[in-house]
Amino acid sequence: MNSGIISTALLPLALAIIMFGLGLSLKLADFKRIFLYPKAIFIGSFTQLILLPVLGFSIAALLLKDSPELAIGLIILAMCPGGPTSNLLTHLANGDTALCISLTAISSIVKIFTIPVMVNIAILHYMGVTSEFHLDVLSSILKIVTITIVPAAIGMLVKAWAEVFAQRAQKPVKIMSAVFLVLVIIAAIYQERGTIIQSMVIAGPAALLLNLSGMLLGYYIPRFFQLPLSQQITISIETSIQNGTLAIAIASSPLMLGNATMAIPAVVYSLIMFVTAGLFISFINRKSAKPVMG
Repeated sequence: MNSGIISTALLPLALAIIMFGLGLSLKLADFKRIFLYPKAIFIGSFTQLILLPVLGFSIAALLLKDSPELAIGLIILAMCPGGPTSNLLTHLANGDTALCISLTAISSIVKIFTIPVMVNIAILHYMGVTSEFHLDVLSSILKIVTITIVPAAIGMLVKAWAEVFAQRAQKPVKIMSAVFLVLVIIAAIYQERGTIIQSMVIAGPAALLLNLSGMLLGYYIPRFFQLPLSQQITISIETSIQNGTLAIAIASSPLMLGNATMAIPAVVYSLIMFVTAGLFISFINRKSAKPVMG
């Protein structure tokens, strides 16, 4: 398996398919919903785009201060909100799917601009001004747009012009997305096969803490503000499910940072988040199924 082919071909292709699948589920009305559900949109955007990155920086400083590359990798991950996966999981948990789709749409736009800036801040903090690693802001924005927004926009156009086809295509595209996510994880592990176990042991607790913190705060902050249960579920999933493929691409692709070690937290997180999300959905569904005692 050639690591150059993996980084330069597989990752962009995987992201393109995943984001195209996201576009098939989006329409312009999803962006307008911010005016219909301003409270839920604001809280969800806050937990996704502000709270989770703050948690990422904090947990990296707490648990990964002696592993700069893994610390930066965790922060990269925290800057990459989830995509189609969170929409599917929200549906399975009987959450507010419309809210989920709108939050995904908003975060997909915002992260284009926040990722390059915040990742450079993390690199400066952990590696100093002399570090060879750096994201050119304008170039990175263009690359992220190319591998995320363009495929999503094409998906939206397909949905607008051929809605029946878009609906039929969603399932096979989701399956392809899942397959490519698995391939990306395997490829990232292969690239770091010499030190993968040690790196995963170091990054694992930090990734788990970030995931559980995002899930719990994403659930209880909306509850504090008296949002409906379906929106609590949605924001919890949106906050804890991250776009691991994008994080791996930013970390390991030679077009971005070109550092496979920085991708390890995203690999570990991508494995963890499905387990914790499954347990969360199971808990929510069992709780909803309990009869109300009168």
